[in-house]
Amino acid sequence: MSIADIRTDYRRHAFSEQDAADDPIAQFTTWFDEAVRAEVMEPNAMCLATATPDAYPSARMVLLKGVDARGFVFYTDYRSRKGRELADNPGAALCFFWPELERQVRVTGAVQRVSRAESDAYFQSRPLPSRIGAWSSVQSSVLPSREVLEAEVEAVTQRFAAGEVPLPEHWGGFRVVPEEIEFWQGRSSRLHDRIHYRREAGQWVKRRLSP
Repeated sequence: MSIADIRTDYRRHAFSEQDAADDPIAQFTTWFDEAVRAEVMEPNAMCLATATPDAYPSARMVLLKGVDARGFVFYTDYRSRKGRELADNPGAALCFFWPELERQVRVTGAVQRVSRAESDAYFQSRPLPSRIGAWSSVQSSVLPSREVLEAEVEAVTQRFAAGEVPLPEHWGGFRVVPEEIEFWQGRSSRLHDRIHYRREAGQWVKRRLSP
C-alpha cells in the first residue's frame, strides 16, 4: 500500500459552538477526562514545538504535568535543547492527539518558568530513579556511550544513598500561558469541526474555523 493511500474517515463525534464551553481550559479538562476514560495511551502526551531566535523550529513529545487557568505545565532539564530555545525565544506550541476519540487540541502562547517551590514539589513526587536520572544526564548533550551514562547513574546513586535527592538547579518546570487554543474534532470527508479560542482584551473569544 502506498503511503498516500493511508486514510481514515472520522465518524465518532461532532463538536459545535454550542457544545464548546465558554472557557477553553474547562473545555480542555472535559476532553482530557474523556480521553482518560477512553483509555487513550498516555493522554497527557503532547508535542511541544519551540524555535530558535532566528525561527528554526524543533518539536518533540513531552508530558503534561499540570493545567489550570494559568496554563499548561511540563518539566525538563533547563540545559536541554528545548530549555535553551525557550530561554532565548519564550514562546511555544503544544499539540495533543487522541486518535481513539478522533480529536486533537492545539495550544500556542508565551512560556515562563514555574516557581522553584512548584518545581520542587513535583520533583519530590517523582520515583527515585527519575530523580537520580535528572542529576545523571545533561539532556541533549553528546554522550560518548551508554556505559558513560550508566556509570554516572551509579555515581549519583551512591552520592545520595544516605538521604533525599534534592531538586537540581538545572531542572524544573515551564508553563505555556495560552493565547490561542483550538479544539479539532475529526468528521467524515475531512469536513472537521474546529472551534478556536483567542484571548482578546483579557477575554476568550470563540469562533468556528473552516476545515
